Amino acid sequence: MLNLPAYALEAISTLEAAGFEAYVVGGCVRDMLMGKEISDIDITTNALPEETKKVFCLKKTIDTGIKHGTVTVLIDRMPVEITTYRIDKGYSDGRHPDSVAFTRSLKEDLARRDFTVNAIAYNPKTGIVDPFEGEYDIKNMIIRCVGQAEKRFGEDALRILRGLRFSSVLGFTLEAETMSATINCRQLLKNVSAERIYSELSKMLCGKDIRRVLLTYAEVFEEILPELKGMNGFNQRNYHHCFDVLAHTAAVVSSIEPVPHLRFAALFHDCGKPDCFSVGSDGVGHFYKHARKSTDKAEAALTRLKSDNFTKNRVMQLVKLHDTPIEPKENVIKKKLGKYGEELFFELIKLQRADNMGMSPDFRYRQETYGQIEAIAREILSTKQCFSLKDLAVNGNDLKTLGISGKDIGLALKKLLSAVIDGKAENTKEALILYYHTNVKSI
Repeated sequence: MLNLPAYALEAISTLEAAGFEAYVVGGCVRDMLMGKEISDIDITTNALPEETKKVFCLKKTIDTGIKHGTVTVLIDRMPVEITTYRIDKGYSDGRHPDSVAFTRSLKEDLARRDFTVNAIAYNPKTGIVDPFEGEYDIKNMIIRCVGQAEKRFGEDALRILRGLRFSSVLGFTLEAETMSATINCRQLLKNVSAERIYSELSKMLCGKDIRRVLLTYAEVFEEILPELKGMNGFNQRNYHHCFDVLAHTAAVVSSIEPVPHLRFAALFHDCGKPDCFSVGSDGVGHFYKHARKSTDKAEAALTRLKSDNFTKNRVMQLVKLHDTPIEPKENVIKKKLGKYGEELFFELIKLQRADNMGMSPDFRYRQETYGQIEAIAREILSTKQCFSLKDLAVNGNDLKTLGISGKDIGLALKKLLSAVIDGKAENTKEALILYYHTNVKSI
């Protein structure tokens, strides 16, 4: 028996007391069978929407999607979506059913769903209802379409990305027919809105198995992200690298923590390499200015996908800076902290760490260097050392009293900050004014 929350049990028992069937269904059943925590409960019933509203007349109900049979009922302050068994008819736009017909058959409702692992229902009295052997596929870690895979993807091409997202997040593999259809039907993704693609891609990139998925389904990713074309199989011809550009990228994506903007930065950080390739006289491959090219491609991709501004801007910053050298020296790190800010600085180190993990093993010693850089930066922050103008013991008003004006104030402050960072002057008002008179004023 699966453990359902009290509000779900109440919803089911209330419908049953009124003479209807009711089951929890879909992803929540899959997650419970996998022993995972569940957040959203979906309930399906043979009660028509108006009948559902009548059954719960003493509760607050919301016509969430009543046209498609969904009514939301508030039970113990929890919103519970209750949907009538239905059959979807026709998908002429490749995205939405042309019409919806209600049915009294649970099996017919389960038959319209995307994958077998999501076509399982459960009721405490009846137990598991699994006409398409989804429980078997869960145990064997398989993603399989319900019915004919190409037909399912033709109905809604987003299912192509959903399958890859489940594969990445759950660690499941696609069975042969579903895998073949995923690749063969990839051009149908042109029918899917940018927002839906971005949502699935964000979740997929954060999956534990994204490295395998990126490499296995490179053609699908190129369909939605043409910026990645040319990476697969591109020999870098450089002793720093033991992988082609795509394999290196997949390693970097899987090595950085699963936060969407960090994973997107890892995905795009080297996408400009094929366009910037050159071979030196020694036969070694080089990619001059590839960070700039990669940044432009990242911007184009995330703009097209209608990413939120924070993600787009932060990804562009990280991609642009990803190969910026940072020495494990206090004055160097202070300048970088002052220039980038604390949050961007540490995220850049995370990207550089991950980038290094995708290189040849002989160069993994850099992980120790990044550890030193992080330790020095943490020490600078914990001891509240000066690394930005706001930490400086003098400000513009102090310099005005010395007769400095206009743009000269900003220039003087920058020189005084550099003097403090380089250890040439103490960060006190008296020391900085003295340093100005003896070292800056005459410049």
